[in-house]
Amino acid sequence: KQTFDPRQWMSPSQAAAARKISRQAIAKLVAKGRFTTLEVGGRTLLKRSEVESFKPQRPGPAPKKKR
Repeated sequence: KQTFDPRQWMSPSQAAAARKISRQAIAKLVAKGRFTTLEVGGRTLLKRSEVESFKPQRPGPAPKKKR
């Protein structure tokens, strides 16, 4: 049986403040599946360790590999 530890989770607003980006940017990352989420009482929570260790990818297409 798993127990819920609220210290391991944060709201999208808290995640946005921690990463110094907008809530809309967090919502886009969640939609892309970049964070593990948990629904509790109709609210979405994000895994704190993933938000803290998140490294953004450069925008645009992936660079081509050299042969």
